[in-house]
Amino acid sequence: MLLSVSRILRRKNLLVTGGLDRIIRVWNPYLPGKPTGVLRGHRAPVMYVHVAFEENKVFSMSADNTVKVWDLETHGCCCTISSKASGIKGELTACLYLPGPRALCVATGTLAFLHLKVGSVPESHLVRSHQEPVVCCRYNPAFRHVVSCCEASVVKVWDFETGRQVSEFIGTHGNAGITCLTFDSSGRRLVTGGRDGCLKIWSYNNGHCLHTLQHDENQSEVCDCTYMEVNRNRCVIAVGWDRRINVYFDIPRDFHHFRKPQPHWQDDLNHGHKEDILCVAQCPPFLLATSSYDGEIIVWNVISGHMYCKLNTPSPMDGQDHREGPDRSVSQLAFLKTRLTKLDSASAALISNGPGGSVCFWKLFSGSGLVANFTPSREKAQVSGIVVTSGDTLAYLADQHGFIHVYDIQEYGLQGTELQAPNTVTSWRAHVSMVTSLELIEGGSIVLSSSLDCTVRLWSQDGAYIGTFGQNHPWDVFTPDSWGHPRVPFEILTDPRSMPTHRVLETDVPAGCLEGRQEQDHGTEEKDPCEAEKTPNPPSPEGLTVEAEAKADKSRWAAFCHGRLLSARRKPRWKMPELRWPSIYQALRCHELAFVSALGEKPDLSVPGSDLFPVGFCSQETEAALPERKKLSPWSGFLPEC
Repeated sequence: MLLSVSRILRRKNLLVTGGLDRIIRVWNPYLPGKPTGVLRGHRAPVMYVHVAFEENKVFSMSADNTVKVWDLETHGCCCTISSKASGIKGELTACLYLPGPRALCVATGTLAFLHLKVGSVPESHLVRSHQEPVVCCRYNPAFRHVVSCCEASVVKVWDFETGRQVSEFIGTHGNAGITCLTFDSSGRRLVTGGRDGCLKIWSYNNGHCLHTLQHDENQSEVCDCTYMEVNRNRCVIAVGWDRRINVYFDIPRDFHHFRKPQPHWQDDLNHGHKEDILCVAQCPPFLLATSSYDGEIIVWNVISGHMYCKLNTPSPMDGQDHREGPDRSVSQLAFLKTRLTKLDSASAALISNGPGGSVCFWKLFSGSGLVANFTPSREKAQVSGIVVTSGDTLAYLADQHGFIHVYDIQEYGLQGTELQAPNTVTSWRAHVSMVTSLELIEGGSIVLSSSLDCTVRLWSQDGAYIGTFGQNHPWDVFTPDSWGHPRVPFEILTDPRSMPTHRVLETDVPAGCLEGRQEQDHGTEEKDPCEAEKTPNPPSPEGLTVEAEAKADKSRWAAFCHGRLLSARRKPRWKMPELRWPSIYQALRCHELAFVSALGEKPDLSVPGSDLFPVGFCSQETEAALPERKKLSPWSGFLPEC
C-alpha cells in the first residue's frame, strides 16, 4: 500500500514512492514495469517523501519519526536522524520540506523545525583536530594536557608537548552539545557545561562521570562556568539562559551523583541580569564579573553575594545596521589582576568586548566607568577571545575572522580616560573561522587557540606557528626546529582574508588618488585632489587651444577621481598628496606631413662594424619647418637635433 506523498521531478523524469513495506522506490514514469532504484533502510512505514532536485537528494520520514537523506545518484543513505536525536515525539501528522531555509517542518504533538546542514567534504591535505566545530579548549598544567570539546559532544585529550591524542570520550551530554569547560583547583577533574542545562564533573582520564550538577527548574542552556575557592570553600559557578548565578559547592565528602545549586543571592534576584548571561570571570579572592546579552556587566562580591558595581556598554556606533536591533551583547571578560591590589585606584581593571567589534576598558574603583574604547579589527569583526599576561603587560584579542591581535597595555588606562588605542605589538591569522577559545601557556610564551574551523593550534607569543593538534608529525614544543614555522596552515595561506593589508589593496581608487583629502582651514575653498599644477600659457594660438583641451580633460579626470574617492573620504587618517602633473599637458596631435624622399646609400654589409639600419637624412624643407614645430609641440625639450 502506498502511503507516502510521491513527487514527480520533470527535469530528471523521476517518480519517488514509499509505503508500508518500508522501502523507497525510484521510478521512470515512462517505464512503469520496474523501479530504477530501491532505497532500503527505514524500520517503519514511510510516511513522507520529498525530492530536492537542487541538491540531488531525497528526504524521507517514517512512522517512527526517523528522517533519512538519500543521494539520487548513488542511491545511498547520506545521513539518518533518529527521533531521539531530533527530539520529535508523538504521532506524525504532517511533514513539509522548505527549500529556502533547507529545513524539514514536522508536525506531531508539537511543531518541529529541522535545519539540515550539509557539511563540506574534508580535504585530505587539511589537518582537523575534530570532525565538528570546536567550541572550547583548556590547558591542564597538572598533567600538561590540552582538553578540547566540539559541537558533537566529543571530548579529546591531547599531549601538550607533542600534539598527540591521548584519549577521547563521546556523548558527554547525550544529544546536547558542550558549551564550556573548566578544571577543578587540583586539575584532576574536568567540569563541562552543556545545552541540556546541566554541568558534569569528570575524571577525564578514563571518561567516568563523577557528579551531575543541575537544578529542578526548567533546564536552560549553560553558557559559561568557572571553578572558584571562597573562604576555603570550593564551588562551581555557572551562568546561562536562566539569567541567574548558580553556585554549586564542591564537597569532597558528598558522594551523591546529583547535586543542586545553593539558594540564589538576594541581589541577584532583585537587581540581577534581565537578559541571558553569556560570560563569567573571576578575580580571587572575592570578585566575580558577569555579562549579558543586553550589554550589562555586573561585578559581584562572592563572599557576601552583594553587587559591587554595574556597567553598561556604549551604544553601537553610527552607521551600523539597526534593522534587527543593535547587538550590544558582551561575551568576553578579563580582569587586570595586578591593578586590583589597590582598591582606590582609578586605573582600568576590567576588559570586555563590545558592539561593532570594539574593546572596552573599565575602572572599578574611584567611581566605576568607561576608560577606553577602540576597535582592533579593520573590518569591525566581533572580538571572541580576551586573555592577558600574568603581569598585565600584553593583551591578546581574537576575533570572528580568526585573527589574533596583541597590544601593549602596561601603561594603558593607568591615568584615566584614553582617547587612542594602545600600541600594537603584533597580529597574525590563526584560523579561517571564529576563534572560540584563547589561552596563554608557559608564562605567556605559548598561545593556545581553537576555532569553529575544527582545529586546535599552538603558537608562540609572537605568532610563530607550532602545529595543529592531530597532525601526522608530532612536535617538540621546546625545540623550535620541530615547529611548523615559517610555514602556516594551508587554509590560512589560501584564504582571501589572509591577504596582506596595503592601501593599494584596500581601495579601488587609482594609484595617484589613494590618500584621503587634506584637511582645509575653515573659510577656504577645498582644493580638488586631482587638480594639476598651473603652468604658463604657451605663446602661440595653437598652444592656447591645446591648453583649453587639457583643462577640459583634467576637469573630467578630477570628476572621475571625485566620484571614486567617496569611500576614501570616510578615512580621515589618510592624507592625499597633490598629483605631480607635468608642466605641459601631455597630448598627441595629428599633423599633415609632406612626403619627402630622403636619399641614402645602402650600407655595405661586407664591411665589419657597419650599421645594419638605414640612415635617414633631413631635407632642407624639413630643416626649415622644424624650429616652428618645436615651439608648438609640448615635447619640444625631447625632440632631437638634426
